[in-house]
Amino acid sequence: MKQIELSGCHLPIITPFTEDYKLDESGLRQLVNYYIEDIGVNGIVPCGTTGESPTLSSQEHDKVIEIVVEETAGRVPVIAGTGSNSTEEAIQRTKHAEKVGADASLQVGPYYNKPTQAGLIKHFQAIAETTTLPLLIYNIPGRTGRNIEPETIIKLAEIDNIVGLKDCSGNVNQTMAIIKAARQSKKKFYVLSGDDAATYINLALGGDGAIAASAHLVGKEYVEMCRLALSNQYQKAREIHYRTLPLVKSLFIETNPAPVKEALKMMNLPAGPVRLPLVPLQEKNRQLLRKALKEAGKIN
Repeated sequence: MKQIELSGCHLPIITPFTEDYKLDESGLRQLVNYYIEDIGVNGIVPCGTTGESPTLSSQEHDKVIEIVVEETAGRVPVIAGTGSNSTEEAIQRTKHAEKVGADASLQVGPYYNKPTQAGLIKHFQAIAETTTLPLLIYNIPGRTGRNIEPETIIKLAEIDNIVGLKDCSGNVNQTMAIIKAARQSKKKFYVLSGDDAATYINLALGGDGAIAASAHLVGKEYVEMCRLALSNQYQKAREIHYRTLPLVKSLFIETNPAPVKEALKMMNLPAGPVRLPLVPLQEKNRQLLRKALKEAGKIN
């Protein structure tokens, strides 16, 4: 298995589209370079929730990962979103990501079909057995309809190439149980926050960082917040948390990634529209977002 450092702030990069909803390849390359060189994120995550993976065709999904791997060129880890509610589809996507040079894979809990905890274990085991990539479990029960219980995650962490968790459980007790078990394990198991407003909480509890959609707008701040907390400078990290919190909250005023894409357009960065069934922001929310961006000094 490839050894990889996954602490810090990773960007679940949007998938920019042209105005006729086609993949904006040049825009995606521009964003990759901007977030690595100008913002300094610790990793790039293509084809996650923020990348609108549910509306990408299989060909587009593969293409986005290929572009990100190529443009990143080894500067930071690429954690490819290759999960599915079909185990076989997740396996095929993961094999492709490994073939084209991704450094790790993000595996969302199967959505809609609501497997039992035993089914979840079998699902992730089956994927892990077919790849040498390090795998991160992505637990987001608000979208999938099924929580991956702490005991299940701790059991899965015994598998050699299951190396971490993107935690969107919304349950601090669950997060604490997993972090406690991870810190007691002989094996390094990363616990990354996927709930942006809770990133500081994750770090303060002993977690390792975040996969944060908000890093599109507060990337420098989140990279620094993670760096400070991971070096036990919690007071300075907490100051960043509270300073960025109003803008972070505004980025979830409607369904992610619609606000993030709108904010990027306001900053003259590639984004384009969201694909149906997502729709553009309501005008009142667009104005609230613009206000938050101005107050944070991100636009004039």
